Amino acid sequence: MQRRNLIKAFTLSASIAAMGMTWTVQAAETIKVGILHSLSGTMAISETSLKDMALMTIDEINAKGGVLGKQLEPVVVDPASNWPLFAERGRQLLTQDKVDVTFGCWTSVSRKSVLPVYEELNGLLFYPVQYEGEEMSPNVFYTGAAPNQQAIPAVENLMSEDGGAAKRYFLLGTDYVYPRTTNKILRAFLVSKGVADKDIEEVYTPFGHSDYQTIVANIKKFSAGGKTAVISTVNGDSNVPFYKELANQGIEATDIPVVAFSVGEEELRGIDTKPLVGQLAAWNYFQSVENPVNEKFVADWKAYAQAKKLPNADTVVTNDPMEATYVGIHMWAQAVEKAGTTDADKVREAMAGQTFAAPSGFTLTMDKTNHHLHKPVMIGEVQEDGQFSVVWQTEGPIRAQPWSPYIEGNDKKPDYAVKSN
Repeated sequence: MQRRNLIKAFTLSASIAAMGMTWTVQAAETIKVGILHSLSGTMAISETSLKDMALMTIDEINAKGGVLGKQLEPVVVDPASNWPLFAERGRQLLTQDKVDVTFGCWTSVSRKSVLPVYEELNGLLFYPVQYEGEEMSPNVFYTGAAPNQQAIPAVENLMSEDGGAAKRYFLLGTDYVYPRTTNKILRAFLVSKGVADKDIEEVYTPFGHSDYQTIVANIKKFSAGGKTAVISTVNGDSNVPFYKELANQGIEATDIPVVAFSVGEEELRGIDTKPLVGQLAAWNYFQSVENPVNEKFVADWKAYAQAKKLPNADTVVTNDPMEATYVGIHMWAQAVEKAGTTDADKVREAMAGQTFAAPSGFTLTMDKTNHHLHKPVMIGEVQEDGQFSVVWQTEGPIRAQPWSPYIEGNDKKPDYAVKSN
């Protein structure tokens, strides 16, 4: 009897072990990819399309055989525009879901929330949005623009004769790290070019702010002192009431140009753009650029939206952070193939110098030391259909300067990624 029980116990444990082995093998049959974007709250207007673009890109890679012969398995979480929740969801992706890489975040406060988690657990995060710089982590690859790839060239353009020769600058932003740090850099840049402090105004509003009546009235008053331009770092759904109020008060681009760093085709989708014709945005990509790679990219996105029945699928658009998401996922896949593994340290090494023919029409390169893409800079003018006409661009991609030369002491900082802690 005892012998029979022992045999049964042995058989059962062998079965459990076999099942465990099966589960392990099954788990190893896919490569898990984390997607960390706000699908609710104030930032959903901007981030939902990045989640969908990530899923489209994963489908595209899977259709061609996946990575290392394995299919990519997306793991989508919603941090709900709640900055501490980004850290919790990031930890969940790394420790519970066991993802090999994460693509996500939009605001700098969300990125800074997850950064200590990814550095502690040696995770890899690909961040697809323009930002303020002043960071270079070995655990982050920055596929959006640093200030010298967006903010500085845009303001230089506003100062030029061709750009309107602005003399006064109204810096309007959402109240968090990206606008404040970017404007600190821009203020120092403007002062270095001879602009007086009295000709620079800074105003900040909270996330989700909707009443811009007084602010727009103050912009009009400020402009009475000389040729004025507005530099907008307003983020998320606040852009809709801001632009509506500009139209309500009759401000046109010919009178007071607004150059935005966080408004693209997706944000303009929800408003009547006719009163905004001629207003500006600075990015590294616009849907309207003409080249075969972009033609396919836009067509694929529209077809994907229809096939997946995305909301308002018949009016979907592409934009800069979506392109940066697409480029980042493809570059990571190339690096994994080169490394022969999803191991974070080896993929990090393999990312250096990766190139990709991007929808922008340029071949983008991941810098060998600073974890940032070399990117072209474009300034676009709003058209009636909500698209942008490119009115200025650099001849080729520009190397990022994560440590802005307009912030004191940055010249002594290393030109390679180091942990923030």
